[in-house]
Amino acid sequence: MAEISSKELYEFKRTINELSDKKGRGTELVSVYIPPDRQVSDVVKHMREELSQSANIKSKQTKKNVQSAIEVIMQRLKLFPKPPEKGLVLFVGMIPKGGPGTEKMENYVFEPPEPIKTYTYHCNSEFFLEPLQEMLGDKEIYGLAVIDRKEATVAVLKGKRIDIVKTLTSGVPGKHKAGGQSQRRFDRLIDLAAHEFKKRIGETINEAFLAIPEMEGVIIGGPGHTKEEFVKGDYLHHEIKNKVITTVDTSYTGEFGIREVIEKSMDVLAEIDVMREKKLVQKFLTELVSDEGLASYGEAEVRKNLEMGAVEVLLLSEDINSRRDKFECPSCGFIDAKTFKNTKTESEENCPQCGEKMNLIESKDVIDDFVEMAEEVGSEVEIISTETEEGMQLLKAFGGVGAVLRYRV
Repeated sequence: MAEISSKELYEFKRTINELSDKKGRGTELVSVYIPPDRQVSDVVKHMREELSQSANIKSKQTKKNVQSAIEVIMQRLKLFPKPPEKGLVLFVGMIPKGGPGTEKMENYVFEPPEPIKTYTYHCNSEFFLEPLQEMLGDKEIYGLAVIDRKEATVAVLKGKRIDIVKTLTSGVPGKHKAGGQSQRRFDRLIDLAAHEFKKRIGETINEAFLAIPEMEGVIIGGPGHTKEEFVKGDYLHHEIKNKVITTVDTSYTGEFGIREVIEKSMDVLAEIDVMREKKLVQKFLTELVSDEGLASYGEAEVRKNLEMGAVEVLLLSEDINSRRDKFECPSCGFIDAKTFKNTKTESEENCPQCGEKMNLIESKDVIDDFVEMAEEVGSEVEIISTETEEGMQLLKAFGGVGAVLRYRV
């Protein structure tokens, strides 16, 4: 996803998840996708047509709800002389909160992270989210292979995910100890077997990588010179050969070799999220183990450092499943805040000063709470996925909260 921060990506994912949970009682939830080059007046005209056609809906309640949603859309469109740079999406409808009669009109209007290509009007019992979900798909795809005379592994790197395509073994025999003609004949057989193995590797790579025309590039790794011989030889389809970015030396083959190729290609793949996240967490870990390191972890300590303005980069796991609840004592006015797992449905706290039961006055996602604190003091925020080993380590070992500091506290 081009030019979108980890914080924006997290918020976008969360919005889609929230919208996917919304269900209408009938086909009454309206979704509208407006491309940036679409005239707002044309959209309003279309909404009037849909409003007129909705009079034919048999169910009185569904008809009323659809018409109300369309009217809300037309009202919201008055705020936009033209669509934003990447277009506009609107999700509007009556969402039931319980039994019949509990429906409440909800509307979501925002600019998506990528340009909308096609104008869409959709009315159903669920919001139409497929175009937004496609924007979350991995955009940067690289082909990887690690090769030696005995074994080869072919893989595809999609964003942060490594998909092993196939592992091949050669059956190329080792060196022959005899001399003379027997030695030369055996060497020719070895060379022929190695050539046939490279052909098999090439066929596997060509078949797998040509099926992914959007592949950004190809990186070939492996111990020894086999990888260079393979790249220089006539084994790869010309389209794939033109996408070869570099070759890298590795100590391993197999899946370990593929991971080593990624590690040694950090500069080449620096823009991929997986590498960026790895570097961020690795910097945090390096600072943490250093005697003069500038790092802290854990919710309480990082909150304290944020309040002091000491945090340069705040690292938050996207899988933190907690909320920050704020309480106020009705008797003495004491205010306190605590973090709870989202699995706990209700928060009850007694005032530590007078013992009175406190009132819940605010509840928000703990990531939102941290982001607000960071923005107040100008700290950079990075939302880290759990799709990498480092991201999982941040979540499991450090509670999903870490920080690189500006100065020692």
